[in-house]
Amino acid sequence: MKSGWFQKKVEQLSKLKGYQKPDKYQNTLKLDSNENYAIDREFSLDLIKQTEDRLDVREYPLGDTERLVEALSRYVKMPQEMIGVGSGSDQIIDLILTNFASKDTKILTSEPTFGFFEERCKLYSIPTIKIPFTNNMTLELEKFLSNAKKTDILYLDSPNNPTGFQFSKNKLEQLIKEFDGLVIIDEAYVEFADYSIVEMTKKKDNLIVLRTLSKSFGLAGLRVGYFVTDKKIANVFTKVIQYPYPLNTVAIETAILALQKSKQISEIANLIKKERTRIIGTLRSMGVFQVFDSKANFVLFDAPGSGPRIHKALIEQGIVVKNLGKIGSRDTCLRVTVGSEEMNSKFLLAIRDLLK
Repeated sequence: MKSGWFQKKVEQLSKLKGYQKPDKYQNTLKLDSNENYAIDREFSLDLIKQTEDRLDVREYPLGDTERLVEALSRYVKMPQEMIGVGSGSDQIIDLILTNFASKDTKILTSEPTFGFFEERCKLYSIPTIKIPFTNNMTLELEKFLSNAKKTDILYLDSPNNPTGFQFSKNKLEQLIKEFDGLVIIDEAYVEFADYSIVEMTKKKDNLIVLRTLSKSFGLAGLRVGYFVTDKKIANVFTKVIQYPYPLNTVAIETAILALQKSKQISEIANLIKKERTRIIGTLRSMGVFQVFDSKANFVLFDAPGSGPRIHKALIEQGIVVKNLGKIGSRDTCLRVTVGSEEMNSKFLLAIRDLLK
């Protein structure tokens, strides 16, 4: 039968795991998905309400994407011609891989890295060389440099998810300068980090910096992603590769309003950094966890011999963290999102009670 090829392909795809979305728990303190609960819910709802007078969802969003790009340009202080948008950075990653990578290209990345990126490489049969994290959840620049000539594309999330690691700015800049292929730096958590390398896109015509409004702006449900890159790449991506209407009207209008409140968002990001320091310090003071430095809105820690037990016990107390399990040589890793001060205190108190 002529349809045999299709059934064979379906069988091949069925063997892939695919990106694993977090489990959904009811009536719990949700600290497992790196969402921004330090932003008050009323703040977000008010943004949605303000969009009502601007909307007519009977119409296609003609010209609206361009207005969003203009707002993003003011926010990142980069030319509009260097910016493109997508339905979350996930969709941008997917389009980059399907149009610039293949079975004949090799990707250099870390192990682990952003799970969606890993699964898409598997889906498209794109070979990867993965540099593992050390026992202290850091990466060694030399291992990346020694593999640079063997690969065509470099992908790094900076800071990394799920470890929170970020190279020093000098080291990352060195790696980007010495890499001859396409460089993709995913800055999804950059507002919680020490620096951005977005300015390098003005000098490097092989660099794409990915960003999102899901994390620091607390708009995960609206799926607004964007990127900054060389003008020619941005033009090709926007006019040829990207969908005609990549974002819906509500997402566009809400994102524009949110970007106008970037000062408030920055203040919340600073609060999260302060709370992150408190969580790291408190967990370390307990003397039973290996807690790793983080430049994101989450903290990774290893609970030797008791990770699954602690994860389950926290759920029973109505608190959900991410049970990552094995990362590198460590088998019992957990990751907790930095939430509001109240949420973080409840988490730390629950952990302390479990250790009594």
